[in-house]
Amino acid sequence: MHIVVCVKQVPDTKIIKINPKTNTLDRRSAPAILNPYDAHAVQEAVKIKEKTGGTISVLSMGPPQATAVIKKSVEIGADQGYLISDRAFAGADTLATSYALSKALERIAKELPIDMIICGKHAIDGDTGQVGPGIARRLDIPPVTNVIEVTEVNEREKTVLIKRKLTNGYELVQSEMPCLLTVEKEINDIEYSPMPNMISAARYEPIIWAVDDLENVDRSQLGLKGSPTVVGKMFTPPRPEGGKKLDGSADEQVSQLMDILMEKKDLFTLQSTK
Repeated sequence: MHIVVCVKQVPDTKIIKINPKTNTLDRRSAPAILNPYDAHAVQEAVKIKEKTGGTISVLSMGPPQATAVIKKSVEIGADQGYLISDRAFAGADTLATSYALSKALERIAKELPIDMIICGKHAIDGDTGQVGPGIARRLDIPPVTNVIEVTEVNEREKTVLIKRKLTNGYELVQSEMPCLLTVEKEINDIEYSPMPNMISAARYEPIIWAVDDLENVDRSQLGLKGSPTVVGKMFTPPRPEGGKKLDGSADEQVSQLMDILMEKKDLFTLQSTK
């Protein structure tokens, strides 16, 4: 059983600030962390490995310092990690990112066939949820999104039974393997890493590939050239106005309230009871 988890280094959005001039994220204002959803993806891979055995690999794309999230994944329980890092990947949107990661996954699969790919539901800096399904589409394997439980892995039949969250309930899905899952945070709790894992993570040196280390790559689909997404405008939403205090007697306050309601009447919709 070989599970590959795709992880991303993101700024801590609890701390990050918005540049008032450019209205973009000031990534220097917050520490870089392992995307929380991806941490749960790694933890789920560890849970599956405890039942089936096998190998857990992690894969990330980013600058050289992104090796930190691979080391963190090893601390959680991954066995090995790969980072694809090259100027050619810079400026990639979700389409170009899924293409680059799919090419790296193809190379990993040549070394050790992949049974399952797990991604976090989305990254907290982009919040699109598009990269996981994009990878599955490029590799021509079934994607299952919003997973909250991996119920059963049948290695003999090469199937997996999954519980996924819907808007109005839940759905049980049986998928063939290899497949790709995107997981919710509620799928598990992140466990404290044992000391041997922490030592292994501190000593571990991830495998780093440049674009030339990947095979059959169409450079026109990488980075900014391969990114059709255009951000028209980014802005900070205005702060909500404070409430208005009504003064005077009860009758005066009722009169003031009616004046306000009549002023805002366009905000209300009246429905007929017929």
